Amino acid sequence: MDAILVVNSTYMANDPIPNGEGNVLEDVRNEVKEPDMWKVSLLNDDYTPRDFVVEILVSIFRKAPVEATRIMLEVHNTGRGMVGLYPYDIGRTKVSQVTMLAREREFPLKTVLEKA
Repeated sequence: MDAILVVNSTYMANDPIPNGEGNVLEDVRNEVKEPDMWKVSLLNDDYTPRDFVVEILVSIFRKAPVEATRIMLEVHNTGRGMVGLYPYDIGRTKVSQVTMLAREREFPLKTVLEKA
């Protein structure tokens, strides 16, 4: 059922809708805005093994092994590779997970979170 809004300066929002003429009835619809998307990228370094990068892409970003290998090679060859687009909270969580796992294994792998 659609909401009805009465626009008349003499009535308060909680008052019952009057039956008199001159009132303007307006169809009000709530629109949900999609969240802003953020791009997560991996940066190349000279110390992190390629196998570890593929492992990260499969375990944290849920990439298929073939796609993970393609992204890893892009990072290796160009210095940077986009992993995915996520809402801010999800992207921030994935960046934190990568950083934590890389530190545990003593690798300097870096991730970047940028507004898309």
